[in-house]
This record gives sequence, structure tokens and C-alpha cells, in this order.
Amino acid sequence: GTKKKAACPGLGLFYTVLSAFLFSVASLLLKKIEDVHSVEVSAFRCVFQMAFVLPGLIYYKTGFLGPKGKRIFLFFRGFLGSSAMILLYYAFQVMPLADATVITFSSPVFTSLLAWIFLKEKYSLWDLLFTLFALTGVVLIARPPFLFGSRVSGIEGNYSDHLKGTIAAVASTVSAASTIVILRKVGKSVHYFLSIWYYAVIGLIGCIVALFVMNEWRLPYCGKDRVFLILIGLLGLGGQIFLTKALQIEKAGPVAIMRTMDVVFAFILQILFLNHLPTWWTVGGALCVVASSSGTAIRKWRHSVKKAKHNEI
Repeated sequence: GTKKKAACPGLGLFYTVLSAFLFSVASLLLKKIEDVHSVEVSAFRCVFQMAFVLPGLIYYKTGFLGPKGKRIFLFFRGFLGSSAMILLYYAFQVMPLADATVITFSSPVFTSLLAWIFLKEKYSLWDLLFTLFALTGVVLIARPPFLFGSRVSGIEGNYSDHLKGTIAAVASTVSAASTIVILRKVGKSVHYFLSIWYYAVIGLIGCIVALFVMNEWRLPYCGKDRVFLILIGLLGLGGQIFLTKALQIEKAGPVAIMRTMDVVFAFILQILFLNHLPTWWTVGGALCVVASSSGTAIRKWRHSVKKAKHNEI
């Protein structure tokens, strides 16, 4: 179907910037929460998503399980999507906000690679170059001692936590890319609300099991942290809504490029509220990753435009 025209020029891009800002503020609040495990924060986020999606499922009469032939894909979409969220929240808690945000923006590169492997989509030399750029950016942010020496500057806490956070952020990025590949495989045969429902339900079950195994479940000690938990759920939900609205009225390419504002907001919020100046290594890594993800988005956008013109002819 054709996309609806925006009510005013640039409205979709404005929604994208607003979505990026809400996601960035949610990440900042996550850094400010004390003594609450990332898995518990993820559980609260899943509860908010379930509360939002449930009325939609009832209204559209989609059911709660989905088509029989698609349930296995929905299960893996929910499992990988919730795993990506938990790993990302853990990365936000143990490493600088800007570093974790930058690594997540290598997702389009990994999506292209996985789509080539599993969906047989085209993977050109340009895609390979963008992949190498993204990996270079991740290395600059991780700063392994065997390349950068034993004294690693610009990290929070000890290097062991920084390395764990980097691994978690990369694993989150790969998981998020895998969910996009699964959604492409499913196509439009499954309603969008049903996809989010699986994400929230499987994520909540996984979080509850993990919290009991790790014995990490606890209510925040102060009222401020409880307010932060509620705000994280609301801001994350708001970010998803505005990003979805942006994709409904704007082409995917410009939206993907404008989403790099996440990185800009992360740098600004880290400096203003966390008093942590990013190192030049982080800036260099950010430039590599942003260039890589933007290049991938532009190539996909140009390809879709050429395909649309060819179909018109």
C-alpha cells in the first residue's frame, strides 16, 4: 500500500527526533537508578508494554497466539527482542551512556549481514565495507588492552565491567538485528500488536525466572527510584509509538538516518547530567558507527526508490 502523506513537511522526521529524545532520557534515568538490576527494569518495561498492547489485541480481535504457522517465528521474535532489551539495559548500567548507545547503532549493518545469510538478500562490497566500519567503531569503544595498552582511559569503574558491557551491547545489537530479520520473514501476515505482545509476555516470563534464579528481585528503597522505573516504562513506550508513527508517514531511509540523533542526545545527556566527558576514542568510534549505519540506510533507501520507479514504468 502507499504511505500516507504527512500533514506537514518533515512531521515524520520530527517524530523520529522526538522518539530518539525519549529513548535517550529513558537511558539516562536507567543510569540514575541505584541498586535495581537491569533485568528488573526490563520486567517493568514489559509490564507497561503488555498494558498498552492488550486493549489493541482485544479491539482488533487478533487473538493472543497468532496464526499457527507463524507462532514459532513470533516466539523467537519475542525471545530475541526481550533478550536485546535486557542486554542493552545491562550495558547502560555498567558502561558510559554514549558508548553503549553508539554500539547499538551498528544494528543496520548486522541486519544486512543476517538478511544475506537467512533471507538470501543481496550483500554487496559496500555492505562489507560498512560492516568493517561498524566493527572498527566497536573496537575503538571497547579499547581492548592488547591494542590500546594496559591503561585504558575514559571508562566507568573497572575495565572488566566495561568489557562485559561492550559484549552485552554487541549481543543486544545482534539480537535486535535478528528480530528485524524475523519480522521481514513474517511480513504483514501478523499484526504489529501481536508481535509486541509476544515480545512483552516472553520478556516478562524470562525476567521473572532470571530474577528468582539470581535472587535479585527487590523494590527500590527510595521513592525517587520508583518514579524513575515508571518513567522508563512510559518513555520507552512513547519512543516506540512516535517511531512507529514516523515510519507510517515517512520513508524508512530518512527515518533511519535521523535516528542517529540518539547518539547526539546520548553525548549531550552524558556530559550535562553524568559529568562524564567522552574520550576521543569514543568520538572516533561514534563517527565510524554512524557513518556505517547511515551508509547502509542510504543504500537501502536508494534501492527502494529505484525499485519503485521501475515498478511504475
